[in-house]
Amino acid sequence: MLKFLKYLLSYLVHPLSFLVPRCRKKLAFGSYRGGFEGNAKYLFIEMSRAGLDAVWLSSSKSTVALVRSLGLRAESVLGFRGAWRALRSRTWFVNAYTSDILWSLSGGANVINLWHGVGLKRTEYNSTSGPMYDRYIRKTFAQAFYHPEAYRKPQWLLTASDFQTPMFAQAFRLPESRCIKCGYPRNSILTCSEEDRRKFIESYEPDSTKSLLEMLRGYREVWIYMPTWRDSQRGIFARGMDLGKLQEVLAGRNAILLLKPHPNTLTGAVDGYPDIRLLDSRADVYPILPYTDALITDYSSVLYDYILMEGKGAVLYLYDRDDFVRDRDFYFPFDENVIGQKTCDFGQLLEAISKGPQPLPEPERAALVAKFWDKTPSHYDFSDYMHL
Repeated sequence: MLKFLKYLLSYLVHPLSFLVPRCRKKLAFGSYRGGFEGNAKYLFIEMSRAGLDAVWLSSSKSTVALVRSLGLRAESVLGFRGAWRALRSRTWFVNAYTSDILWSLSGGANVINLWHGVGLKRTEYNSTSGPMYDRYIRKTFAQAFYHPEAYRKPQWLLTASDFQTPMFAQAFRLPESRCIKCGYPRNSILTCSEEDRRKFIESYEPDSTKSLLEMLRGYREVWIYMPTWRDSQRGIFARGMDLGKLQEVLAGRNAILLLKPHPNTLTGAVDGYPDIRLLDSRADVYPILPYTDALITDYSSVLYDYILMEGKGAVLYLYDRDDFVRDRDFYFPFDENVIGQKTCDFGQLLEAISKGPQPLPEPERAALVAKFWDKTPSHYDFSDYMHL
């Protein structure tokens, strides 16, 4: 009942948000569940450093405190100052939906959806099954009532390449002319110089990230496992995954495996396995990725960010491919648009880890980068869009 009343109130407030005059120079930024990460984080930092009137808005007190501790501006969107800032800001930068800030205050805002990953999976209005299909195609009462942000179209959408623009334009029911094609801001930390990366980490990353990076220096190999979210809510630990055997292999190679689940993914405990470390699902993993040697993933779009870095390895752990396709399916053919060693069960995954990271073949990597990121994957410039 409390949840119902909260959403009912938001429906009453939303029309009023159209009445507040918005200021063109005021910029608002936000991210999923009040966190501080994604494309919005990196663009916010750049625009703040450029002297623009940018404020990070979050429903999380800890996030507001973190951003302020970095010398940047932040407000609680649930407080008067934060709510007023949301209402007065003409341009909203979000990683997914207006709920990244607060949907009920989005009336009249110029929303730029930076999105959170290129990839192959069907999503939004392209969905053919699962919860996304219920939300966007069937529009069941529960999905429609509790997810009003899903139907609030952005004015602009970041799409990254000509290859993917038609898919995303259809997914959000936007004309392709409303798609901004340029690199992702978050990938700048993957492609910049080591000196610039270190400066960024020192200035804008929390002590927990700095401590983790220092700890990783004691290992010969660093693996990271980043599975995508499953509509079925399957957890991060795959069927048949034996953490004991995994620990033995890692210890024998002086290697560590970092587990970075999707924020919606169920997790379990890894206590007792010193070389297997579960990262906070809300933590920003991008400053950590350059200091890993190989990525283990599945159908996640993180693969396409990761291959922007040369000399890295990638393993695709596809233990539930048939189940996943039934839940979500792909917009493009999967096998033609991925790279990395394919493993179908835990035994094959363990064998791949035991052989150590294998750098991806350069011609295939370069071709896939060009396909998903066009010619300048690490470049982005929003200056041409600030008048919108």
